[in-house]
Amino acid sequence: MIQASTAAKTLLDKSTRMAAETIEYAEVREFRSNQLGKILKALVDYCLTIPGLILISPLLLLIAIMVKLDSPGPVIHRRRVLGMNGRVFYALKFRTMYVNGDEILAAHPRLRTELNRNYKLKCDPRVTRVGQLLRKFSLDELPQLFNVLFQDMSLVGPRIITPDEITKYGRHGEMLLTAMPGLTGLWQVSGRSDTSYDDRVKLDMKYIHNWSISMDLKILFRTIPAVMKGDGAY
Repeated sequence: MIQASTAAKTLLDKSTRMAAETIEYAEVREFRSNQLGKILKALVDYCLTIPGLILISPLLLLIAIMVKLDSPGPVIHRRRVLGMNGRVFYALKFRTMYVNGDEILAAHPRLRTELNRNYKLKCDPRVTRVGQLLRKFSLDELPQLFNVLFQDMSLVGPRIITPDEITKYGRHGEMLLTAMPGLTGLWQVSGRSDTSYDDRVKLDMKYIHNWSISMDLKILFRTIPAVMKGDGAY
């Protein structure tokens, strides 16, 4: 009886060790896979962003001049946003609003309510003439290519949000912070601001749960026609 119990205990210990080793191997394999994915994603970011910035540098200069001549104020707007792991950084954009935007919005309480609900306004009186054009074709976001170089952002990722917007994600907020926000993403190629906020959250979660390099490349290819159409951009 004692010998049988000892043999059973030995087999149990061996099975436990094998199970633990299997789990550990799976975790290591998943970790290495994730690390490889992050490296590939960073390579895609740099390989496309650096030549892209060189290529569009004349366009960036032209837009900067247009913004400066259109209305008083700085050319670049620094937007305080939430990044990966909850780190706050400043996303760069060409300024598209008048500098006294708060005063203008104060005269439109209905629009203030809409802004607090959706974080977007379809008809925003604060937006300048040049700003409307830049927003329609997402040209105001081109300076965020520098954020991609700094690896505050990625070319493709979830929507960029302000720190107080994280509450709109509810139980998905923690998952959102596991990825870098993107210059483009599923939201941008799925109707942009014409989608509801709940749909934006679902699209961000879908991207994070199903991410792959091939998915990023598909979104990048879809971004060009989406931007050219200008649908849902305001």
